[in-house]
Amino acid sequence: MAQNKTEVIVGAGVLAVAVGFVIYAGQLTGLSGSRGYPLSASFRSVEGINVGTDVRLAGVKVGSVTGIDLDAETFRAQTKFTVQEGVVVPDDSQVVISSEGLLGGNFVEILPGGSTFNYEAGEEVMDTQGSVSLISLLLKFVAGGGSE
Repeated sequence: MAQNKTEVIVGAGVLAVAVGFVIYAGQLTGLSGSRGYPLSASFRSVEGINVGTDVRLAGVKVGSVTGIDLDAETFRAQTKFTVQEGVVVPDDSQVVISSEGLLGGNFVEILPGGSTFNYEAGEEVMDTQGSVSLISLLLKFVAGGGSE
């Protein structure tokens, strides 16, 4: 009888760890169902950005990227992302793709403006800056590609 209790306790522990892992994976990929409103932005390059990438404001995660598509007419990357309910984004804000450092990954950063008007759900942020390739910057530096 003692062996059955031990097996039940170990089984319950394994099940709890599995449920915790599924919840963590859902939050990590943005599938947790967190409430937010959608915004979109168009970038020249979204190198290093994928669905589920963090959207940050002042270094704090306030959303995640929900979709990336290529606009066949403009050849720009149309990016859709969510922002948490209660977080307002002024309509003169800039959305840029930033890097966590030389070895870190990229994320979408909202640089808030000073407007008294805010973006509504579904609107497109017009002021954007795509990702900068560190490799191309290093090649320019090595090749002496500075302006004279």
